[in-house]
Amino acid sequence: MKGKACCSPSNPESASTPTSAADAPTFSRTTTGSTAGMVRLDGGNFSMGNERDYGFPDDGEGPVHPITVSPFWIDTTTVTNTQFNDFVNATGYKTESEKFGWSFVFYGLLTPKLQAKTARSRALGIAWWCRVDGASWRHPEGPGTHIKKRWAHPAVHLSWHDAQAYAAWAGKRLATEAEWEFAARGGLVADTPQRYPWGDELEPDGKHRMNVWQGDFPHQNTLADGHCGTAPAKSYRANGYGLYQMTGNVWEWGWDYFAPDAYQLFPATDPTGPTKPSDRRIMRGGSFLCHHSYCNRYRVDARSSNTPDSASSNIGFRCVRDVE
Repeated sequence: MKGKACCSPSNPESASTPTSAADAPTFSRTTTGSTAGMVRLDGGNFSMGNERDYGFPDDGEGPVHPITVSPFWIDTTTVTNTQFNDFVNATGYKTESEKFGWSFVFYGLLTPKLQAKTARSRALGIAWWCRVDGASWRHPEGPGTHIKKRWAHPAVHLSWHDAQAYAAWAGKRLATEAEWEFAARGGLVADTPQRYPWGDELEPDGKHRMNVWQGDFPHQNTLADGHCGTAPAKSYRANGYGLYQMTGNVWEWGWDYFAPDAYQLFPATDPTGPTKPSDRRIMRGGSFLCHHSYCNRYRVDARSSNTPDSASSNIGFRCVRDVE
């Protein structure tokens, strides 16, 4: 089974060649940021990856391999609109979507009028993604929409570069893929690595534990979990480490370059991803658009990626900080 491209669209104007080694950002640890709103994880050993039949071989989810991560701090939630607004007010930063003048929006979030207007600017092969002029983190569905009732929601329409800029300002960094999966698993111990932060069952006791698509994707969303689009960042129960919505809601940018064979090359301790630059960065966790019939990447072991200048209405991020 091959992965399907519903996760998030790529900027069609992205450079087609990978970043050169000379121009590639350098991974560096940081201990300067405030730990308010974060939890300290003591690190340890865990089994990373997935070899069961529900994964996507093209994503490189296996093999399952033992990993050790050092202690680190991690945000309890994705960066919210309130937090990103503080960053913009302090620095005057303009996101890449704002510079480009547009971003991708899921068509189901648009008014019928705007759906018709964007009919000729749909993403190739995934027509439910619409290029909307004026869409940005402040205006999630384009002109006329605003975040004034969504301050507690994840900030979206943010590229990897935008996430990097925020993290640097906050004295933090983006999580490595290994750190992210260690945190997402929440300390859950089982003979076989589990799919979700709470176990192997999607809706234990019939209760929704994350914001994903219900119904017939992409045509009908029953909204059984109570949300159309993003949910507030602290919705649902936190995992065993006190972290909210590590799966579902919005994809989270990570530090690593993406490579399908990355796990075969990872060192056993504190891997920071492929050393060879590529044209894609890792994303983890799935989003409100994930559905078992098409993209079941709303799992702790699932991987996806995108070009670092791409943004859409289902991509956000959270930060980590190293322990002194």
